[in-house]
Amino acid sequence: MNQALFKIREKGKYGFINRQGEVVIEPQYYEAEDFFNGYSRVRLNDKLVHMDPLGRLLIKYFFNFVGHFEAGLARAQLVNRWGFIDQKCNLVIGIQFDQAGDFNEGRAAVSLRKLYGFINPEGDWLVQPQYEWSGAYQQGLAPVVWNGGSGYIGNDGFLAFSTNFEKCLPFQDDTAVVVHRRQWGLIDRQGRVLCEPQYLYKEGISNGEFFEDMAIICCDDRFGFLNREGKEAIEPQYVAVGDFSEGLAQVKNEKLYGYIKVDGQMQLEPQFQDAGIFSEGLAAVCLKGSWGYINRNGELVIPTIFRQAGAFKNGLALVSSAGKWAYINPEGKPIWVENTK
Repeated sequence: MNQALFKIREKGKYGFINRQGEVVIEPQYYEAEDFFNGYSRVRLNDKLVHMDPLGRLLIKYFFNFVGHFEAGLARAQLVNRWGFIDQKCNLVIGIQFDQAGDFNEGRAAVSLRKLYGFINPEGDWLVQPQYEWSGAYQQGLAPVVWNGGSGYIGNDGFLAFSTNFEKCLPFQDDTAVVVHRRQWGLIDRQGRVLCEPQYLYKEGISNGEFFEDMAIICCDDRFGFLNREGKEAIEPQYVAVGDFSEGLAQVKNEKLYGYIKVDGQMQLEPQFQDAGIFSEGLAAVCLKGSWGYINRNGELVIPTIFRQAGAFKNGLALVSSAGKWAYINPEGKPIWVENTK
């Protein structure tokens, strides 16, 4: 079943509809998450439980916490220890680790007695616990930190190269973020420094995560963008910015939001009180305290009649008015509206 499902709310409980607005999973849970890799997580008896698109729960065991499924396995916590379950809720790697990361490229970072190593999907050690911290493998390299150093190990478990920084993060294509004294910079897959750490490593922003080959940078409380070559493509000058999406990013001058292109040229002059990302050709914007949607030309194609408005995804957007949820299509027509009676 590959159809997209959308979370709904009825009388304080959550369920899911399909794109046609038909209820597929009746609202019955006090907490539910959007589907990810084929599964949602719902709260049952104060525990998170996986649920498939047919509404079936994986409840062979109850855990304190379960992660998302990656490569068919999800990390699971029981009391203070971690293991892994499969998509039938079988405990395939026993509860034994201090910490556990998601599987990626056939490996998961786990810690035992405060030291990190890597295991395979059968639970066998590929890299023995020896590091203070380790991140996920990406294209054959994984970041590790040890006493006084950091670097990357290859698929063979041996050190590919070290860095001069306090911490290094997983690669995104051919670049990776390195952190030193609460500032971040970039290196390439050979360990060459593309950009010395100089941008504030700030909670709540993406800290070097690239969207359409651009990453948000922050300097002296102003925001701009860095490209993958480590160059300031758009100098820090804005009070706030959003990630690039569909070739545009929202930026805020002293008071209002507009949109810029990847070359830094203004596509839509600042005129909105608030603004969201472009998705499926539309972006949510706020005018006079209410939200609607514009197209890339700045034309208001769905009137500003909502209290809140989210991005379009799989053909629908979640909006709210007078405390009620609704899903609308790109023409602004309601596909489903919350019943609060």
